[in-house]
Amino acid sequence: MSIIDLLIGRPIPTSDERAEQIGITKGIPIFGLDALSSAAYGPEAALTLLIPLGVAGLTYIVPISFSIIFLLLIVFFSYCQTIEAYPQGGGSYTVAHENLGTFAGLLAAAALMIDYVLTAAVGISAGIGALTSAVPTLHSRTLLLCLIALLIITLVNLRGVGETGKVFLVPTYLFLGSMAVAIGIGLAKMIASGGHPSPIVAPPAPSAAAASGVVGLASAWLLLKVFSSGCTAMTGVEAVSNGVRAFQEPRSKIAQKTLAIIIACLVVMLAGIAILARAYKIVATDPNDQNYRSVLSMLFDAVTGHGWFYYLAIASVLLVLIFSANTAFADFPRVCRVIAEDRFLPISFANRGRRLVYSQGIMVLAVLTGTLLSVFGGVTDRLIPLYAVGALDRKSTRLNSSHITIS
Repeated sequence: MSIIDLLIGRPIPTSDERAEQIGITKGIPIFGLDALSSAAYGPEAALTLLIPLGVAGLTYIVPISFSIIFLLLIVFFSYCQTIEAYPQGGGSYTVAHENLGTFAGLLAAAALMIDYVLTAAVGISAGIGALTSAVPTLHSRTLLLCLIALLIITLVNLRGVGETGKVFLVPTYLFLGSMAVAIGIGLAKMIASGGHPSPIVAPPAPSAAAASGVVGLASAWLLLKVFSSGCTAMTGVEAVSNGVRAFQEPRSKIAQKTLAIIIACLVVMLAGIAILARAYKIVATDPNDQNYRSVLSMLFDAVTGHGWFYYLAIASVLLVLIFSANTAFADFPRVCRVIAEDRFLPISFANRGRRLVYSQGIMVLAVLTGTLLSVFGGVTDRLIPLYAVGALDRKSTRLNSSHITIS
């Protein structure tokens, strides 16, 4: 067996193409990791801006979260229509190209491709940032760990869609299961206590500045900023519409069901985190403080205590943050394929490799991502300003929320 066969796998004949198409079970981890992982930093982004209001700020988190959920549902129905109308995939490039012309389509394609490169780089760096925060002795090896994570994700994707689904299936469903258990137990305790549950491990008290009395009415501008930051929880929901062709027949229906489950899980997590944060009086901590703790870390502690489940749940969060970069690897090659078929990229981008994936797109994304990580040392803070080029500053909060303290 050659080294290539060992790393990537034996060639798959085109006649076995159907075996490489995926269903809902694998579609969720392949195309949903970026969206699902946003539950780890979207609510945190909103709560961080409410720090100056102290516990009084928790009054606003539930209505703001439900406003974000309402917007998320609008986006969901929009993407369902896109999947039905454009089963060949391509997302915003295809929609813009066919309805607004070539220039608009290429502009959307450029924004998508830049966004996916940045998503991969920032996703990996933030996930490794979470790991080095939990294990400070690894901090000096940040770049090396980022490049190792990039290599693993690249090799997994080169092995084919089926293999990718298998690898990311466990961490994805472990994360969803952990969140479901925590939210379920937390809500049960809240209902049993009449809305005032007692935390097993009390969350840290609000900062001195917040506790000293800056608790007046929140301004409309502050609430709009909180809403805007909370909308980072909507990141990644476009992924399924870009990769419709990866699904089994009937592709459109399977893709729509996959997207529906991803959105449903995200809605439950966003609503659950908001309700429990208010019930358990979990106020965000200053991300620049040495005693910083993420909202999810405090939530797991308050609901289930600091036992084995806490460490299992935190481990699932770390894995999901690191592997959320896989959404870019799932979609970037497919967007390149659609653009290549329209002759705006070399046609080789539309050719599938030995494992029936668009290998050239995967390799180009890996090289660009590795270059960014190397230039900026794998540090998320240094990568974030690049989001001004082609994407929302939607991952900046991932640095803060992913620095999970394990004690």
